[in-house]
Amino acid sequence: MSKLAAAPSSIRRSSRSPVPPSSSSDSRSPDATAYQLLANQLEKEEWRQLSNPKGGFALVKKGHSIDDAESTAGGAHLGVQLTDDVNCKIGVNMSEENVVADDSCCASCGIAEVDEIKLKECSACDLVKYCSDACQKEHSLHHQRECKKRAAELRDELLFKQPESSHLGDCPICMIPLPIDALKSAVWTCCSKVICNGCQLGILREEDKKLGHSCPFCRKPLPSTDKQCDKQMMKRIAANDPGAMRRKGKQQHEKGDHRSAFEYYTRAAELGDVDAQYELACLYEFGKGVEKDRGKAIHHLEEAAIGGHPYARRTLGLIEWDNGNIQRALKHFIIAASLGDDVSIKFQMKAFRSGLVSKDDLAAALRAHQAAVDATKSPQREAFEAL
Repeated sequence: MSKLAAAPSSIRRSSRSPVPPSSSSDSRSPDATAYQLLANQLEKEEWRQLSNPKGGFALVKKGHSIDDAESTAGGAHLGVQLTDDVNCKIGVNMSEENVVADDSCCASCGIAEVDEIKLKECSACDLVKYCSDACQKEHSLHHQRECKKRAAELRDELLFKQPESSHLGDCPICMIPLPIDALKSAVWTCCSKVICNGCQLGILREEDKKLGHSCPFCRKPLPSTDKQCDKQMMKRIAANDPGAMRRKGKQQHEKGDHRSAFEYYTRAAELGDVDAQYELACLYEFGKGVEKDRGKAIHHLEEAAIGGHPYARRTLGLIEWDNGNIQRALKHFIIAASLGDDVSIKFQMKAFRSGLVSKDDLAAALRAHQAAVDATKSPQREAFEAL
């Protein structure tokens, strides 16, 4: 058969009864027979319009897809080439690899997008569009396999995208990336700001000269007791500060109140705190404060990794390694190493000794790791560590 020609926009399922070309004799031509078949099937609402990647449109039975234009009629395939004012092809039991849905029409009812009708993409993938929730629900069984496949591809694209920096970001004073080691930075409970130890040292020295210590941001006096710290933390929680919620959850976790910790972590995660996503993953993994659930643990690990959490990224790598997905594990280790994680470099060296990583790939990972570590260094931070 020749390549499909473009079908006019008038042929849609909303046009249920296309008129066959006129015939001067009782004997029907092949085109007239094809038109009659098309009309009968459209009336039964068994067909939908799709676009073919090789060009043109096709009317395809629900649950099936467009085959190559060279497919012949009969057997497992039914191909009809219409040569009059409508050119289309009807396919049955055809492979789904060649399908590209027409994004200007609803994938279920075939209605076109016009001024008064707006289409929205499938909630899970970007392959098709629908004019209503009802159409999406009706079409879900036919679209389910393709949708899951594409949704997994989109998730992987997001998951393995290299973050610009770790989830900690930069110190708000010196504007140098914060170290991923929590011991090398400090939190000001009055306003939940996190600064590096180098800037903290400079602030304390400056305040010593003035004989008074205060927050460099809100200028409130520094708390001198744990009770004062807790009071400031609760004020920040009342202001919906996700960092304060996560620190309160950590405090409750250390006290053994895992259920309360889970609630604080959940609230913080909903407000976008990446560390809280990681803490939730730990609770789900070990079943503390919540029912043990490996699937939810992995979900929160992925959310944290997408946000730039190096330890969550490394943990995902270990899970993939244990599951035998070596290439996926190495991708996680490479990203974690580029964020400054030392342990991920050790796993890549182990993979190199086993012949799973090339010398060039290992060298590139080492350079990226060293660059991330060097980016967090400063004379002030080195001075603090020398104390």
